[in-house]
Amino acid sequence: MSIISIVWSSGKAYASIHKVHEQILSLMADKGEVHTWMLQGREEARGPGSRQPVYWRLSTRVLKGRGVWRPWQWWLQRRLAHSIERSNPKVLLLDGIGVARLIIPVVAGLHLSRLKIVVVFHGQSRIRRSDPLLLGTIPAHRLRLIAVSEALAESLCKELGGSVSAMRTAMNPYAFKQALISRDEARARLGIDHSCILLGGVGRLVEEKGYLPMLDALKALSCIRADLHLVLVGDGEQRSELEERIQFLELGPMVTLAGHREDVAKLYQAFDVMLIPSRSEGLGLVLQEAVMAHVPVVSSDLPVFVEQLGLSGVYVSPNDVLGWVAAIEQVLNSDLRMLANEQYRQLVPEDAWEQFCHGYAELLSDGSTVKAS
Repeated sequence: MSIISIVWSSGKAYASIHKVHEQILSLMADKGEVHTWMLQGREEARGPGSRQPVYWRLSTRVLKGRGVWRPWQWWLQRRLAHSIERSNPKVLLLDGIGVARLIIPVVAGLHLSRLKIVVVFHGQSRIRRSDPLLLGTIPAHRLRLIAVSEALAESLCKELGGSVSAMRTAMNPYAFKQALISRDEARARLGIDHSCILLGGVGRLVEEKGYLPMLDALKALSCIRADLHLVLVGDGEQRSELEERIQFLELGPMVTLAGHREDVAKLYQAFDVMLIPSRSEGLGLVLQEAVMAHVPVVSSDLPVFVEQLGLSGVYVSPNDVLGWVAAIEQVLNSDLRMLANEQYRQLVPEDAWEQFCHGYAELLSDGSTVKAS
């Protein structure tokens, strides 16, 4: 069985999407040919044993095909049709509605009656009125729409007016935990004093991740605790704004912007508490990674986080600075190990991973069915 995974772009901003697709493709190991196509972006260094993607190096204008760029998109779709026919895959794994808008018209014109199309939605998308009609060009038995969480599936069902299957993405807990390094080593890599109380944030430095209010919360907490330090691991367009805010609040000695790190998945045990103040998330893999590392999580009150942590979670509205101050203080005054264990029992990473593997193995096999929301 062969499969082609088509994602919008390479690059750090799409790292979580790549991670999810890699997890899915890992289930196909030794079962057939597996290929990854990156529509945008440049070649990146790959780890040993990793599959080398095909980079199409396309522009956004060509991909979206609006106005004068429409003929160029038609030409691109002819190229894609030729490549898909030549590969003759059994499954196409598509990264969201943007990729689906480009690829589905291509597939609809091919004589590949056994080809199955799986569209994975990783987050909220701008759904157009034409999208349900587009998806309807593929017979229902050959098309599966998958959301990475129940909350996202429910939202997409309303917008698309059809069934979207919820299949929560899960990380391999055995491989993840095996790769973790000790608290002292992780802090040494980050250049952080081993004696401080370390608050962590992992993700792109963009507005939707909600990091600016965390600086105001840290300023308030610094009047109560002198041993706090915040590390944000990631990079993005909001970095300069965060740096200006850090300087304005005189938080320089208490905040580290660590930038993008390839080894971030190994460093979680450096943190005492993980902060996830996102304003929008399709799933939030950082939450799962923190829980697997037994680091207690304080998150925004998004339905997708409540879905995963239930009553064991500590939730705050993204912009409620005083709420974050109170929640962080409450957690720091509690038994951190006990809270981490409660969140681990709620998430049950081993069971979640087993369900993820079983669900996608069934989905990608012939005659698969999945429960739709």
